[in-house]
Parts: sequence; C-alpha cells; structure tokens
Amino acid sequence: MAQNENLAALSAAGVSVWLDDLSRDRIRSGNLADLIATRSVVGVTTNPTIFQGALSKGTAYDEQIKELAARGADVDSAIRTITTDDVRSACDIFTETFERTGGVDGRVSIEVDPRFAFDTDKTVAQAIELWKIVDRPNLLIKIPATEAGLPAITKVISEGISVNVTLIFSVERYRAVMGAYLDGLRNAKIAGHDLARIHSVASFFVSRVDTEIDKRLEAIGTPEALELRGKAGIANARLAYVAYQDVFDGGQHTSTFAGLAASGGATKQRPLWASTGVKNPDYPDTMYITELVAPNTVNTLPEKTMQAFADHGPLEGDKVSGTGAAAQDVFDQLTAVGIDLSDVFDVLEREGVDKFEKSWEELLTATTAELTGGK
Repeated sequence: MAQNENLAALSAAGVSVWLDDLSRDRIRSGNLADLIATRSVVGVTTNPTIFQGALSKGTAYDEQIKELAARGADVDSAIRTITTDDVRSACDIFTETFERTGGVDGRVSIEVDPRFAFDTDKTVAQAIELWKIVDRPNLLIKIPATEAGLPAITKVISEGISVNVTLIFSVERYRAVMGAYLDGLRNAKIAGHDLARIHSVASFFVSRVDTEIDKRLEAIGTPEALELRGKAGIANARLAYVAYQDVFDGGQHTSTFAGLAASGGATKQRPLWASTGVKNPDYPDTMYITELVAPNTVNTLPEKTMQAFADHGPLEGDKVSGTGAAAQDVFDQLTAVGIDLSDVFDVLEREGVDKFEKSWEELLTATTAELTGGK
C-alpha cells in the first residue's frame, strides 16, 4: 500500500505525524497498522478523554472487564490494566518504526491519572508504575505542565523514563518545561542512565488558545479585535518554536543541551502541536497543520483532521522558522485591544485539567457499573 502523497510530503518536511486516538477496535481491526502503511503515522497519543470514549463504545472491552470482575479487581486497577494493555499492544505495532527511526518515533503515550495533576509525588509514583507495567522502550509517560508537574518531569526523566509533557499553553511555561527536562537529563546522567534512550516531547496546545481568545475578541467587538480572530493559536506556537530553537537548536541558550548531547548523547525535546483539530468551521480544516510546518516537530492529529489533510491539505513549506517577530506582533496587538494573555493561559490550564478529570470520573463510573453488572 502506498503512502498518501500529502502526508508523505508533510513527513518529508520534518513533521512527525502522530494519531491522536487509540482504541482496542482500532488495534484489532488493523486500522492502526493501515494508518502506518498509508497515512505516514509514526506515533500515537492518548489521554483520559480518548480512553473514556473508547471504553464507552462497542463491546471490545466486555470480555476483559468480565474477567477482571471475576478476579475481584477494583475500578482503578481495572482501568489501569485495560489502558496499559492497549498501549502495550500499540507499542508493539510501532516497534519497526521505533527501530527504524532510532527511537525518535514509533512512540505511544499514556497519561498519568489527571487527579494527580497538582500532586508531584503521586504523579511521579504513577509515572514509574505505568512505565514498569507497559514495559516497552517506545512508551512516553504524559505528565501535565502544571507547577506541580514541573518537578515531576525532572524526577521521572532522572529515572531514565521518557516523557510527553502535556497541557502546555504559554511560552513562559514551555521554557520552564524545557528547563525541567534538562534538569532531569543532568540527574539521569549522574545516576548512570543512557541519555540517548531518554526521549521527550513537549505538547503545546493550539486550537484551544484560539477558542478562548476568539471568544474574548468577539466580546470586545471592535474592528481591530475582530481582525485578530484565528491568529493567536498559530502565533503562540510559532513563538514556542523560537523558544525551542533558543534552547535546543543553535540559539543563545543551547550550551546546556549541547554539553549533555556531546557527553551523554542527549536528544532534543521536540515541540509537539496538540489540539490541532479546528474548532471553528469558518477556518480551514487543515490550518493547524499547514501553518505549523517546521523541522523536528510532531503534529498529533485527530483522524478526521488527518484525513482532511490527506484529501486536500496544502503544504507550503516551513511556515514557522523565522516568523518570531511577526508572531510577537500578533501578541502585541492582542494586548493592545485588551486581551489579558496571562489570564487566558491560566484559564486554559485549569480547564484542561478539569476536562481530563471529568473524563476520568466518567470512565471510573462506567467501569464500576461494568464490574458490578450495573448494580
């Protein structure tokens, strides 16, 4: 089977295409393998909302839930078993990709319990537990970029565990995430871990930024404000890429990483564009792909968005490198019309954690009902 030309070209431009979805049906039906073969998919991300959706549909999990119920499993251990089984299976499907890319791609992510987002110690403990349970080198443990998550990232990296840092909204927090990664690498080196085996991505959310800021721009209602709709998310991501280059790719502050790379084989923490499904139907359905093409990035896509780009996605080359000044100008204009960007990012982080917590609670409730036969 041939790869889709549009997605193959996207990959050739330096963008790793990851699917933002996973389910047992997708694994068993061969759909995931087909996406690898025909859509240039080289990784998968999951989150509590994805798992909640997967377990709420169809009958793929019924037999395992009955077995777990017969063994007397509680709801937390049942969910842990079900989700880690899916992720382990996906890791196995991506083994060839993982080996072919030298560990850069072929990655599958699983997130720590979102109820631990503001508890460093519990996040670290569960991250280590999930790493041991899945027991695959191409796993990434997702840790949210909350203030409590930052020291957890450092600790987990220092244990030699690869991490996908999630729920990043501001460039300021992104810089703190990169710092946490570098601190973790230093500690891992001291502990004797092979830094070349430790990989990380930093998941920078895009469309949610536009959703929140557009709402505020419409409330302001001036022509200047309305003209800025749909520009903030892309500008924010482009500024994040400037920060990435500053720390990892030839910028003014690359000395720390360069030293770790030279002495221990450390790898760059790649930017990952998350929340790339377009929420506003007035915007092109592939704009968070086309406008964020840059070398050494990841774009994690809902299947609907991926198929849209496969069908009609324009590829216009690197749209990110060298755009920092223009992106900053967008932010200056947003501030000038009255957008409080700090408040925007605080709201988005709280809502992001709340959304995943709600999905997790729904997952707990549904699984409890399955385990108890609806009693």
